[in-house]
Order: sequence, then structure tokens, then C-alpha cells
Amino acid sequence: MVRSFLFTSESVTEGHPDKVCDQISDAILDEYLRQDPDSRVAVETMATTGFVVVAGEVTSKAKFNEKAQDELVRKVIREIGYDKPELEFDANTCEIMLRLHAQSPDISQGITATDDKDQGAGDQGLMFGYATNETEELMPMPIILAHKLTKKLSDVRKSKELPWVRPDGKSQVSVQYEDGKPKKIETIVLSTQHAPNVSNSEITNALIEKVIKPVCGSLWNDKIKIHVNPTGKFEIGGPHGDTGLTGRKIIVDTYGGQGRHGGGAFSGKDPSKVDRSACYMCRYIAKNIVAAGLADKCEVQVAYAIGVAYPVSLMVNTFDTGKIPEEDIENIVRKNFDMRPSAIISQLDLKKPFYRKTAAYGHFGRNEPEFKWENTDKANLLRQAAGL
Repeated sequence: MVRSFLFTSESVTEGHPDKVCDQISDAILDEYLRQDPDSRVAVETMATTGFVVVAGEVTSKAKFNEKAQDELVRKVIREIGYDKPELEFDANTCEIMLRLHAQSPDISQGITATDDKDQGAGDQGLMFGYATNETEELMPMPIILAHKLTKKLSDVRKSKELPWVRPDGKSQVSVQYEDGKPKKIETIVLSTQHAPNVSNSEITNALIEKVIKPVCGSLWNDKIKIHVNPTGKFEIGGPHGDTGLTGRKIIVDTYGGQGRHGGGAFSGKDPSKVDRSACYMCRYIAKNIVAAGLADKCEVQVAYAIGVAYPVSLMVNTFDTGKIPEEDIENIVRKNFDMRPSAIISQLDLKKPFYRKTAAYGHFGRNEPEFKWENTDKANLLRQAAGL
């Protein structure tokens, strides 16, 4: 019997308060890595009306004083679009509190090794990666469409094509699946912060024509249920409307609820933190497995002990879509992917200062040159190893 169901994912714009915080944390990480690629950074940000707190642990040779940190935080906020007093969160006037101190020596001794290859994991934990062949990005369709909607929403704001659009916004996409494959878009919810004196009907019509239809492309049809700013008004937004925190959009950052999540956030963490780097590696492995045709869907899990280089476990789940047994795929993965933290960092070139780019519109399914975990350069090798 063919099973039919709806699956829903959401995304948020770069002006969403949690994403503002993610971008600030990753911008600070980038500056430390730019000056010292071996920097150890774990930075958290909170933002609310007229106020930003940045706190965390940093060990680095970088010359990055408090004044420069303050200027960088304001630069990020300004570039996102919070640069006017009427938004109640303004890069030029908000108060910024900085509280950064050195990393705990108890942690540092576990991840600092005389032989870099023996570098231990920065923490214990479990990490997942996922891929599916239902889209060209090898990502679930609901989350890819949700990200494209929020990105397009920001594009029409920044280009002033829709000048009344303000930085905060959200999307939600429900897709109907039959027999495990996406069939059609069922419902789209799109909410945008907006200037006063714009009617809900004007907002609805403009977003359908300028955002929703262009993103849907050939998937568009008049039967899709559309909800634009369902409450009828969204003038108060950003950190003034809802306090933001780093790491509170981990499902938006990953697979939109498809595939499991270990719980660790990404932003503000240097790549010695396996919360981030091992999730990127698991995506790299899962994507290459699907690209190789070994499975239609794949989830990879690893787990680490703090200070220990090799993972304590590895699991591959193909959801009954594998072309060879999962145990065989696991053996192929062990032979072809080095999961030690130092090897992950080297393979994916993770000491470069590009992390702010990851902090909005998802860490996966994007065609960015720095996102090396999106490469499928090992697909042929895996296919040969599997005898396909």
C-alpha cells in the first residue's frame, strides 16, 4: 500500500533574531581564524531591544581587542539591515557587552597534541549527516524550498524591489509525499516584517508574485495553499520583537527535521569542536553515498569521547533504500573516510574564515566554493568499492 503523508520544514531570514546572533558569533570566529587559523573559539551571542551580549571562550594569537570586536558586531548588524532607529534595534546605537575569556585548560589539554593527527575531539557527543536524492542538492525538498523562499525574501528587500520588506522573516513549506517521494507542494507559509501603512493584501499579492512563484518554478500551481503574514500584521520584529540566541535554529541549519540531530549547535565554534566539523563530515559522507548510487537516502552517525581522536561509533542507515547491505557501506566508509578531528579539518579545509556565510539559509545543500562538505568527489571511489 502506498503511504501518503505531508512533511513540513521551516527557514528564517538573516534578520531573524536567532540568525542575527548566529552571524555575530560566526563573524567573530572568522576574524580570529583570519589572524590565527589555530584559534580555539566558542562564542555565544544574545540580542534584544537595543542590547547585544557576546560571551565565550577564546584562545588565540590574534590581535583582536574589545574596540575591534565592538566594531565588528555593529558591522554585522548593519549589513543585515538593522540600521534605523525605528526598528528599535540599530547598529549605530545599540549597547554591546563583550565577555570573552580563555578556553579551559582542562579542555585544551585534550585537544592539543604534539602530533596534530592525534588531536582529540573537543567534546563528547553524537553527530549526524543526511542526504536524499529527492532534489538536485541531495537535500529534502521542504527545507530546500523553505531556504530559497527566505533567501528570495531578503533579496527583494536588499534590492529595494519591495522596499517595505524589513529584515525579519520566516517561511514554512509542507510537501506531500507518496511512497517516500515528494509529489507536490501542499502549503506555503511566508511571513515578513514590514513597514507601517502597507496593507496585508498588498503584501500577499507582492510576495506571491515576487517571491513564491519564482521560487516554486515548475512546482507552482494555483492549488497550493498560501498563508502570508497570517496574523495580518508583522511590524515589530527582529531582536526588538523576540530575543535572539546563538544556536537556537539547529533544525533550520540542518535538514528541516528530516534526518536526526545530535543536539549541538554550529555557529561560534571553531572546527576543533566536533559538534560542527563532524556534522559537516557526516553530511559529506552521506552525500557521497547517495551520489554514488549506494542508496536513495542515507543518514550517517558518529560519536566521540572528549580528548580521543577516533570516533567511538559509526552508523549508516539507508532506510531500506541501500543497493548493498548497510554493514558493507559502513566498511567502505571506514576505509575511505578518516574521521579523526584533524583529518576532518584537513579534508574539508575548515580553518578558513568563511563561517559567517554558513550562518543563514542553511549549512547544507548550497553551492558555495568553501562548503567542501557539499562536494561529491568521492562518489566514483565509493561506487567502485561497492562493485556497482
